[in-house]
Amino acid sequence: MLKPITLQVEAPIADAYQNITPENRQALQTLVSIFLQCVSQPTPLQKVVQEIRLEAQQKGLTPEILEEILKDD
Repeated sequence: MLKPITLQVEAPIADAYQNITPENRQALQTLVSIFLQCVSQPTPLQKVVQEIRLEAQQKGLTPEILEEILKDD
């Protein structure tokens, strides 16, 4: 079950998020969800990063998609 949350970010980040494609928005939401799931468990940071990479790749979030999401326009 999905449940919305609110995150406070700087204005340019919020603006960039509002202007990305629906596909990139979904990919970013998936990435944030994976990250929050991983950090909610008491695990060393390096393991969390590895788990995020693996799960993101399994869900189709390629390095190219991530680069496009994070690109500073």
